[in-house]
Amino acid sequence: MGVISPTAALSSIPYTPEQSFNAIKHFYHNLGDKLWGKYGFYDAFSEQHDWYPQKYLAIDQGPVVVMIENYRTGFLWNLFMSCPEIRNGLIKLDFNNQK
Repeated sequence: MGVISPTAALSSIPYTPEQSFNAIKHFYHNLGDKLWGKYGFYDAFSEQHDWYPQKYLAIDQGPVVVMIENYRTGFLWNLFMSCPEIRNGLIKLDFNNQK
């Protein structure tokens, strides 16, 4: 099993909504206070080794907020993709945007 970072599950919501929500529900409802504190989920844990350090890593919070909003509305993705510099860069790199 190894070490798990809740940030990975939360940040994957736009790509794997069912699995991400299942993981989040397990983290919150089954692991509760072992993994959740005043500022949200702690940085990492290991159920296999009964290891639950109650530490936050600030850099983990940014991707979570951005990806939840992208799942909800797509706003940040659409804003990013509307930048001419991004569009030009993708064209130069030969990326094909189907939208």
